[in-house]
Amino acid sequence: MQNKISVIGMGYVGIANALLLAKMHEVSIVDIDLQKVNDFNNKKLPIIDLFAQSYLEDNELNISATINLHESIKDASFIILALPTNFNEQTQDFDVNVLEEIVLETADVNPDAIIVIKSTVNIGYTQFLKEKINSKNLIFSPEFLREGHALEDNLKPSRVIIGGEGQPSILYGELVAKAINNDSVSIIYMHTNAAESVKLFSNTYLAMRVSFFNELDSFCIDNNLNTKDIINGVCLDKRIGQFYNNPSFGFGGYCLPKDSKQLLKRFQSTPHHLIQAVQDSNQARAKFLVDKILVKKPKIIGVYKLSMKQGSDNSRGASIFNIIEELTSRNVNIKLYDPSIKNIEKIENVEPGEITIIKDLKKFIEVSDLILVNRIDDDIKPFSEKVFSRDIFSSDD
Repeated sequence: MQNKISVIGMGYVGIANALLLAKMHEVSIVDIDLQKVNDFNNKKLPIIDLFAQSYLEDNELNISATINLHESIKDASFIILALPTNFNEQTQDFDVNVLEEIVLETADVNPDAIIVIKSTVNIGYTQFLKEKINSKNLIFSPEFLREGHALEDNLKPSRVIIGGEGQPSILYGELVAKAINNDSVSIIYMHTNAAESVKLFSNTYLAMRVSFFNELDSFCIDNNLNTKDIINGVCLDKRIGQFYNNPSFGFGGYCLPKDSKQLLKRFQSTPHHLIQAVQDSNQARAKFLVDKILVKKPKIIGVYKLSMKQGSDNSRGASIFNIIEELTSRNVNIKLYDPSIKNIEKIENVEPGEITIIKDLKKFIEVSDLILVNRIDDDIKPFSEKVFSRDIFSSDD
């Protein structure tokens, strides 16, 4: 049976879910950005995901993009919400205002549709919304996607978590199971509160793992030990595994910082030390690396790209900002080379005058005494004598 499905939000989560379902169903994907919509309808994705781009170009998909929310949702069987829920540092909560507006509007326009929240939310939020709209058709299903590999991860998921009871959850589970066409993938049904918790604990564990290997690396630096040898020796233990073990400037990106902070807030009176230590470790890593950088006494420090990962132009919450904040507090002269950044106003938490953008790579290399690189690529590799990086395995997996 072919369904009409509306996906709201054209970030990597929305795109991955829309493409996943468009082979078997009629999919409409919605965004307020007309340029993104037009580009998508011309088979150009608004995200960097090479596999997803090829998938869109090479497959017969029943999919289109629109800015018309009502037209997309009015007769849809399933409505998937993949909207940003940024973390508010003042309230220590996710900003769900836009998400809530869309849920209320969607429930009013199409009360029979099954609404699936993919956005990360506070524990208990989906249950709150179900009671507010008086509907059993609202469920929560967290995503576990890597940026740049979102569609691949959707086609071959590690697991599918569905928060919600009854027929709506079962129908959505069947929809996903047929789309991924893999009987071995576990589809786990649970209360919405539990599903929301799974997302926060999963990302906090990954943040903790990043912090562990960063602290291992810091220890090696201070004790003149070979980080690569020690990590290989540790990770050949199958209980630990050869993954997510490449040292960096710290954990960052869109999900790990905000999800781990939200989980920390929810612990409140529950005894905890490890969850707090994840945040403390990330801050300590930045200060430790800045001290090591300044020992070299560079007059001008270059920052080569802000993005967390190779093959991405997304710098939201990137760990390099913790390094930059430490350096600017010590009045260090910083230059930036990043083709994805057009002007200084686009850089989060950076005031005009703190950083100078240099658009020519050759000039950037020439003026920089030391160049900070979170992940080394082919363009910067020839200048390794100027590079400061903790990238050992050239991998983010």
